[in-house]
Amino acid sequence: MSNIPSFTMRQMLEAGIHFGHHTRRWNPKMKPYIFGVRNSVHIIDLEQSVPMLYRALEAVQQVVQNGGRVLFVGTKRQAQDKMAAAAKRCGQYYVNHRWLGGTLTNFKTISQSISRLRNLDEILADNGRGLTKREILQHTRERDKLEQSLGGIKDMGGLPDIIVVIDTLREAIAIKEAQKLKIPVVAVIDTNSNPDGIDFPIPGNDDALRAIDFFCDIFSQAVLGGIKAEMMAAGVDIGNLAEVPAVDEIAIAEVAAEEAPAAEAAAE
Repeated sequence: MSNIPSFTMRQMLEAGIHFGHHTRRWNPKMKPYIFGVRNSVHIIDLEQSVPMLYRALEAVQQVVQNGGRVLFVGTKRQAQDKMAAAAKRCGQYYVNHRWLGGTLTNFKTISQSISRLRNLDEILADNGRGLTKREILQHTRERDKLEQSLGGIKDMGGLPDIIVVIDTLREAIAIKEAQKLKIPVVAVIDTNSNPDGIDFPIPGNDDALRAIDFFCDIFSQAVLGGIKAEMMAAGVDIGNLAEVPAVDEIAIAEVAAEEAPAAEAAAE
């Protein structure tokens, strides 16, 4: 049974996903995805965007269904909160402030910074008991700085299996790192973007709040669909669940499903 979230072209139109940039600001490589021009603004051909979005959703859902990790990347101001909320809603990971070079390609070093962040969390957990006010202030500042950059990936535990990007120009470094490691890239590509090298490009507006809302929501739904499919494959009855459990709960459910036959055999 497919859990791909449903959507319509009307929803995309209402979100303004068809509006590109001013004709002066365009990348000629986007020409195949441009329907026309209105008031000096390029109009994106949603008849192409719809199937391309569907393929991207399928890719994300398949990764999650197979137990993989999804990293949401969106550091532009209007995308920051929305990307973080989308990732949290479906138990995945995010970078929504400045991308640190080497986040993927030098993950070992990044992991050391994450360990430092965890250590600071522990130090400050008990209101800094045993520390001077100055030490508390210093540790808090360091923790807050690390949290801003790494808070969204501190529980990732390894490289992502696919990344979802809003604004390929702004996130060019993240995309290059993913490509170097052969991590599939899903990305919204506006009329000023270069679609080359993007595994699952989706022609669409990457600036408008409603458009970003639409993409964040639909991809979090795809992840949740993948989680449900993974649970069903593990033999978990999800019929009475009010909400999808956290990712670590899924791992527990899988272990339980694997142990069940052995327990039955032992009882015989």
